[in-house]
Formats: sequence, C-alpha cells, structure tokens
Amino acid sequence: MMTDPIADLLTRIRNAAAIRNTTVRAPRSKLKVAIADVLKREGYIRDHRIVESKPSEGVGPQGWIEIDLKYGPDDEDVICSITRVSKPGRRVYRAAAEVKPVMGGLGIDILSTSRGVLSDREARAKNVGGEVVARVC
Repeated sequence: MMTDPIADLLTRIRNAAAIRNTTVRAPRSKLKVAIADVLKREGYIRDHRIVESKPSEGVGPQGWIEIDLKYGPDDEDVICSITRVSKPGRRVYRAAAEVKPVMGGLGIDILSTSRGVLSDREARAKNVGGEVVARVC
C-alpha cells in the first residue's frame, strides 16, 4: 500500500530522468495532473497526457498520467533536483508574504493554494500562500 502518492510521482520522475527516459508513467489523480501542469508551464517537462488503463495493469479505473521529460540541447538535465517538501507526517505551509524565490529564481516551489496548484512565481503574483508540495531545481 502506498502512503504518499505524490512522493511516488516525484520519485518516478527523478528515476526516469536519471536513466534518460523520455517518458514516465504514474497512476493518475487530479493533484498529479495539476503538478504536471505547473511543471509544463514552468518549462521543466515537454508535455503530459492521460492514458486509459487496462484491467490487467492493476492501477484501477483512474488510468495513468504519462509525462514527457525534457532535456537540454546538449542532453543536460532540465530537472536536476525534485523533492517532496510537505509530507503526510509533517505538512509545510507558507503564508503569502513567506513565499520567496527558490535559488534566486533558478528553481520553483509547487504550492497547493486556495486558487489551485501554482508555482511560487504564480503564487507571489496572485498574493496567495498554501501548502508547499514540492521543490524543483
């Protein structure tokens, strides 16, 4: 039984990038799709799509989210680090005034806010805070 599906998604992305896979697949949820939307808007992945599951795959009726990873022109990593910040045992929240740039603007925090899942840049622009789901550098 999986206790943290978001950490599972981030680990799948990290492992696929480490072995230079072009796509990665994970069981779908609304939050995972929203996280993939943020990664696409910020330029960390090429695209993502929903794939229907087969009964023999054992994932259930929700299907898969398939993410196309992105690499630089000389095959360098676009995602060099992706980590879970807020965990089931220890939630991490930031008020709107506490949302700061990551690595001087070279990375992003992904926040779950009252206005949806946003990057730290979008959260600062909308002046909202929320739960810090992940950090990407």
